[in-house]
Amino acid sequence: MNSTVNLSFRYLESDYVRALRAHYASRLRLRLDIVVVVAMTAIGIYLWQSPSSRWFGVAFVSIAALFSLMLVAAFAVIPPLVFRREPKFRDEYSLAFSSEGIHFRTAHIDSRLQWSMYSSALVDAHSYVLYYGTRQFTVIPKRVFQSSEQQQAFEQLLRQHVSEIVRRDT
Repeated sequence: MNSTVNLSFRYLESDYVRALRAHYASRLRLRLDIVVVVAMTAIGIYLWQSPSSRWFGVAFVSIAALFSLMLVAAFAVIPPLVFRREPKFRDEYSLAFSSEGIHFRTAHIDSRLQWSMYSSALVDAHSYVLYYGTRQFTVIPKRVFQSSEQQQAFEQLLRQHVSEIVRRDT
């Protein structure tokens, strides 16, 4: 298959926020984190009621509250702030994906990239998150594809050139 997939779009805040949340969810052990918070809170409340263990109870509840705030910040507060503070997300993006590589253009960038730059991809219900490095990624919103055939051609290129693809389509 030697087709080129051309995409032009501007990011919406929701595009980036959803992708960053998907990134965090794939890197964190959210269910385990929630179980730990609930268990620490329960143990803390139990210990708080005993005069000899009151400080341990206060400590457990405080740590659970701090951990909860960190999770809320990671999923609810940080993603929109990152989007709003980054001027590059306001640019028009023009991307051309082919077997030869990726032509990446914005008002400030005109670059030809090799597929080998991307080490892995996360696919969720709303986007493709293409990773280069441990914390850096390119977000391709699914809404920008003009047809299902164009999206299938992109997925074919992705399967051919990116070795690790994790799907979380639900």
